[in-house]
Amino acid sequence: MTKLKLRHLTTTTLTTQSHSCFNTSFSSLSLLHKNKPPLSPRPFSFSFSGRFSVSSAMDSAGTKPIKEMPAGFDAAAEEEYESVSKLLQEFSDIPAIDKAWTFESQNGSQAMFLISQANLLANKRRKSILTSHILKESNNSISFQWAPFPIEVTGVSAMVPSPSGSKLLIIRNSENDSPTHFEIWGPSEVKKDIPIPRSKHGSVYSDGWFEGISWNSDETLIAYVAEEPDQPKPTFTDLGYKKGGSTDKDCGSWKGQGDWEEDWGETYAGKRQPALFVIDLNSGEVRAVEGVGRSLSVGQVVWAPSTEDQHQYLVFVGWPFDARKLGIKYCYNRPCALYAVKAPFLESEASQTSNAAEDMPIVKLTQSISSAFFPRFSPDGKFLIFLSAKSSVDSGAHSATDSLHRIDWPTDGKLGPSFKIVDVVPVVRCPEDGAFPGLYFSNILSRPWLSDGHTMVLSSVWGSAQRLLSVNVLSGNVSLISPNNSNFSWNILALDGDNIIAVYSSPVDIPQIKYGCLIGKTAGDAKWNWLEVLSPTMKCSEKAMSLLALQEFSIMKIPVKDVSENLTKGASKPFEAIYVSSKSKKHDALDPLIVILHGGPHSVSVSSFSKSLAFLCSLGYSLLIVNYRGSLGFGEEALQSLPGKAGSQDVNDVLTAVDHVINMGLADPSKIAVLGGSHGGFLTTHLIGQAPDKFAAAAARNPVCNLALMIGTTDIPDWCYFEAYGSEGKSRFTESPSAEHLDLFYSKSPISHISKVKTPTLFLLGAQDLRVPVSNGLQYARALKEKGVETKLIVFPSDVHSIDRPQSDFESFLNIGVWFKKYCR
Repeated sequence: MTKLKLRHLTTTTLTTQSHSCFNTSFSSLSLLHKNKPPLSPRPFSFSFSGRFSVSSAMDSAGTKPIKEMPAGFDAAAEEEYESVSKLLQEFSDIPAIDKAWTFESQNGSQAMFLISQANLLANKRRKSILTSHILKESNNSISFQWAPFPIEVTGVSAMVPSPSGSKLLIIRNSENDSPTHFEIWGPSEVKKDIPIPRSKHGSVYSDGWFEGISWNSDETLIAYVAEEPDQPKPTFTDLGYKKGGSTDKDCGSWKGQGDWEEDWGETYAGKRQPALFVIDLNSGEVRAVEGVGRSLSVGQVVWAPSTEDQHQYLVFVGWPFDARKLGIKYCYNRPCALYAVKAPFLESEASQTSNAAEDMPIVKLTQSISSAFFPRFSPDGKFLIFLSAKSSVDSGAHSATDSLHRIDWPTDGKLGPSFKIVDVVPVVRCPEDGAFPGLYFSNILSRPWLSDGHTMVLSSVWGSAQRLLSVNVLSGNVSLISPNNSNFSWNILALDGDNIIAVYSSPVDIPQIKYGCLIGKTAGDAKWNWLEVLSPTMKCSEKAMSLLALQEFSIMKIPVKDVSENLTKGASKPFEAIYVSSKSKKHDALDPLIVILHGGPHSVSVSSFSKSLAFLCSLGYSLLIVNYRGSLGFGEEALQSLPGKAGSQDVNDVLTAVDHVINMGLADPSKIAVLGGSHGGFLTTHLIGQAPDKFAAAAARNPVCNLALMIGTTDIPDWCYFEAYGSEGKSRFTESPSAEHLDLFYSKSPISHISKVKTPTLFLLGAQDLRVPVSNGLQYARALKEKGVETKLIVFPSDVHSIDRPQSDFESFLNIGVWFKKYCR
């Protein structure tokens, strides 16, 4: 289904590219700002099969302390938890590189890396900056000279270097009623610290979707997206309504709630409308950008090329809405367009004679296409590139195959009433075997260009791996530039001139930095030389490393079972699964197998490193990570074959993959477990109902168990219609489903098979989940308990759909590991 899309391609998540609304993850500047975090609430956990008892801290005599033990635990279980948790800690400590930037210097260049690491006690991600000097040697080798220590950054919401690299913007969002701070750093000190009160705007958006923070060319102005100011609320006293309201905090009045406003769903609960602002760094003045209006939610703003004696424009993405804002996180099927609007502070006298089109407060640049986002101008300002999810918008799938497009920007800066949109990389319907399957990626670097000015470098999913591509935006030529002789996954971090800084990893290899050097011209036939970079951040403990060294992986092709004439060519091709196992094959017994299922369903599990899955295979399990038909990375025909068949085609694909490894002698049929989140949880609970003798144990994270219950409570009810009805779902969607609709939803749901379930099942639920509300999992778990199936349930009070806060993620996979050991060893 659709989760939190990760279109956020990290190396530490199960679904590296979460293009789904229902996907769960498987988790010397002095910038210090210490904030001691509050204690987080403990998750509520109980086991239906165990006894719940309450003991006093003293015995009956009132003298001896009694050791506290969680409900359902005995001494042996506690020992097991302690042992497994120590191994999980080894993997939880592994750091990850979130972002990187490069800066030119006199002798070589500088790189700056943003590192994150789980801080379990604080229940946050610890962020730090590590810098390195990149030295180019005469023998075509390079050397990274690392700073001796990383520097922790706390309380920082966003970091954005200026175009020249001489300044660094640090944004610290407000807490409670305190102002947001814009800090401008030079090489050795803070040049400016500008507080922005909440009367101007709320927190700056920095989540990677609405986020847009852009310096202008002369580095005097910054455009950005922030929450609009609080809307006025009615004031009341003991005499009733008070005219004119009040700003005073006096005890004789109180603020009412006013009209309720829709938000954008999962992870945006309580956040106000995103709006455009520009700050003048010289004066510290902040102005709201006029002419946009509240009918658009805005994001991803960039400065248009500047021209003499003309208005300076901002280009941004706008999402229109009427009465209802459907959930947008990882949902690319929300219509959006590129717009241009005049920037404040830069009005010239010559602009008074501008034409009628320029006098329009806002210009829609992409009239003829239903989706346009991630705008990027070429270095010379001659054209504007953008990504489109028109396949998602037009079909109703929350994520599908992307396309890339170009607009030729007017050299005089005068915007006409319409623009011609040139297709650069179209949607690929059915790729030939081994050929480019189309674009599937979640972001573009802010500066993605090689020195020729028309070749972009980006990361994209290609089957069950993520690879690096170059795209000539004039010819449309797409070239694979990461090595094609391995199944590792690659992710681009930054460009260093015509060179690339990337990370590569596999399910059994922690992420490592690679430096790609361009050999020859930047044409499609250019060659790349990939050099190893020794990094102090890309390490793990000796124990974790030794355990990973015992593992290996491969990507399997799984033939489709029961191919029919109704299937398209793309849907008839084999799908894939990533198989992870021990290098040393045992003659007497096979390792237990865990079947891993991604969410979405239009997402994908790629062959990158996941700490959670590395932990599970280190416990002594083989893993079968299935990319069933409907996953991203295999062409549009294969993806669109699933809608309308959810709960049948995807279930059959998983069973086919399981039988495939059993027939190959790689799995013991009596020791198979299944794990999935969101739509993966939908599949998990379907499988234990439709194939009740297949699985020894199951674990489901925020699973979709009953579409008929979910339709009235989720932030994306349209997803239920599309996956249940297929292409008809978009036209059938309504906020008031009929009895016929509810009957179909129920028949497509795992709960319709619950009478056959006998598999011991662990449930992990986020109480603040808006995507698959907690009632879905609770109803199914209670129904299992009612029929006597062994069931364990853990509810995390403060977690949303992803359950990815460090403590919650840790406790989730600790319980998964112990649960599977109990039933599969």
